[in-house]
Amino acid sequence: MTLLEAATQVRENAYAPYSRFKVGAALRSTEGHLHLGVNVENAAYPEGTCAEAGAIAAMCASGDKRIAEILVIADCPEPVPPCGGCRQKIAEFADPGVLVTLCTTAGKSKTMTVAELLPGSFNAGFMAP
Repeated sequence: MTLLEAATQVRENAYAPYSRFKVGAALRSTEGHLHLGVNVENAAYPEGTCAEAGAIAAMCASGDKRIAEILVIADCPEPVPPCGGCRQKIAEFADPGVLVTLCTTAGKSKTMTVAELLPGSFNAGFMAP
């Protein structure tokens, strides 16, 4: 199954009763496994989670630790990039050259690297003694 097929399918499981803005994410780990996530809203808005974060959590829960590629899909006129927090989460688990594909349900897409998505990202190297 392709990342686009997986993200499109899982997007339907998003819990978005307030915004009605369903997002699906699919990533392939460097081990070759597929991991999926959807946005999950909460009446206390800050407590919701993004699709990208869900896919990364599923990857970690399975024992995988690195992203080889990731795709995000939403129903909007133009491909929507991940929020700032998810950009940082992706950068934590992916090399700068990893491809991030942003898609719409109408078939538009945009592909960029993690470095393009989040230039100047904060990483563990800044915390080295």
